Amino acid sequence: MPRVMALDVGDRRIGVAVSDETGLVARPVTTIARRGRDADVEAIRSLAGSLGVSELVVGLPRNMNGTVGPQAESVADFARELEGRLAMPVHLWDERLSTREAEAVLRAGDVSRRRRRGVVDQLAAVLILQGFLDRRRSRTLD
Repeated sequence: MPRVMALDVGDRRIGVAVSDETGLVARPVTTIARRGRDADVEAIRSLAGSLGVSELVVGLPRNMNGTVGPQAESVADFARELEGRLAMPVHLWDERLSTREAEAVLRAGDVSRRRRRGVVDQLAAVLILQGFLDRRRSRTLD
């Protein structure tokens, strides 16, 4: 089964996670420092190619009431650009509170604030991807 890659897109960093070969489990990969749209797309393209990824999931940061604000519009625009430039399916996934949840998990694990900064975006991407994979699997079981 082809791998799926998830992105937690922020203003400064992009957290990246990838599925295992079975499409059941998400694992963290890296954090990409934002350097401009072209550089970001190329970094994602390179990573997707090296990991054998055939589709992307991009976390959509909706407002708590479900509406789409300026940040979500920016992320959706980036996702559309990725889909066009990488020529692979890109799915938007509601990621409300994924970063907060990731921070809470890391705090509960007694991870220092300094270390959390380096991995919180990756863990948020893992949470986004795992939710997507779980939903996909439950739909195939129905």
